[in-house]
Amino acid sequence: MRIAVLDSDRSQVDLICQVLSVAGHSCHGFETGKDALAAMRKDPFELLIMEWPGAETDPVEVLQRAKEKMGGNGPVLFLTTNAGEDDIVQALAAGADDYLVKPLRRGELTARVQAQLRRAYPSQSGAEQLVFGPYVFETRPGRLLMHGQAVDVTHKEFYLALLFFRNIGRPLSRAFIHESVWIRETALPSRTMDTHVSRVRNKLQLRPENGYRLVPVYSYGYRLEKLGA
Repeated sequence: MRIAVLDSDRSQVDLICQVLSVAGHSCHGFETGKDALAAMRKDPFELLIMEWPGAETDPVEVLQRAKEKMGGNGPVLFLTTNAGEDDIVQALAAGADDYLVKPLRRGELTARVQAQLRRAYPSQSGAEQLVFGPYVFETRPGRLLMHGQAVDVTHKEFYLALLFFRNIGRPLSRAFIHESVWIRETALPSRTMDTHVSRVRNKLQLRPENGYRLVPVYSYGYRLEKLGA
């Protein structure tokens, strides 16, 4: 699932994205409501996590506009350093679905996100197993099957492949791939990403004769194409 995280503290954003990426989600961080809403206009998100009240001048407006852009049923979880009743009631009254109190506990974060996604998207409640033709991604153990056979992939290769399959036909920038898969590794050599992409292409046999093609996009990044679609 594509999840947006809005928090003025970048380290908090990175931590949340790290935890949720390990759980198999595609996580995107923002430090302002303006940036988060602009991204939602371009690409769909299934869930928003936002600090409350945070640095936003009008967090209620941000929350409600985000709800609209997620089609109304997209859950919103808010983060608060204050467990006082007034803040919690205000956020829930504005349309939030659940909340977490900082400092975050990783297990609780994952569990609450999964619970909200199951409730909002019951038809995808089996999202721990994602199927794309002959490829099956089992996100909880991090196992990848091709035609029923396990593929020997590393942790990074698993989530890189999953990122491509979740965005079939969409060009992904190198910066986006870096943020989604490598997260905290700021000084990532270009050849490291290229090597991982090459390994994914070879291990998953992403070649035209098998119906897929993983290609570079000049001066931008990569795109996974499904042929004959």
